[in-house]
Amino acid sequence: MTAKKILFIIGDFVEDYEVMVPFQMLLMVGHECHAVSPGKVPGETVATAIHDFEGHQTYSEKPGHNFPINADFEAIDGGDYDALVLPGGRAPEYLRLDQKVLDLTKHFVESGKPVAAICHGPQILAAAGVLDGKHCSCYPAVSAEVIVGGGSYVDASEGFDNAHTDGNLVTAPAWPAHPAWMRQFLELLGSKIEA
Repeated sequence: MTAKKILFIIGDFVEDYEVMVPFQMLLMVGHECHAVSPGKVPGETVATAIHDFEGHQTYSEKPGHNFPINADFEAIDGGDYDALVLPGGRAPEYLRLDQKVLDLTKHFVESGKPVAAICHGPQILAAAGVLDGKHCSCYPAVSAEVIVGGGSYVDASEGFDNAHTDGNLVTAPAWPAHPAWMRQFLELLGSKIEA
């Protein structure tokens, strides 16, 4: 396997599991991962939030960890990376207002590089205008944005543990889908895991 260089775009109140777990999983199999956030530099952190499904009409939210930024958002060039990860949580609702975030997202999708988005991460895809004709899974509350953004919503009503791949885009509804989401993303990256 050739190690890939993977960019994570995150911000304060990113969903804890949706940044921490995939970041560590991708490092574990030998990939290089950089986490960036607009307005933050290496050595700073973002606050995370833990979202859980406890029988309410929507998820609950609790304080998570501080997740370290290890690359400079202002200095990055999408051409230096092989793939992009867009975790969910509350961060995508304001990250999608940053033009460089949108430009980077367009670069990855339009150049055919693997892109993994989960939960509210597809809010960034919709704002970047890259969902036209694509099938996209997401947290159900984001489905309207996927549809308005030209995508076809992949319904998560059968459970939050499924992921969906459409070309170079792999999406999932929430962190219970990590095994399926990361497995499909690793396939797009060309990573081989021997059992």
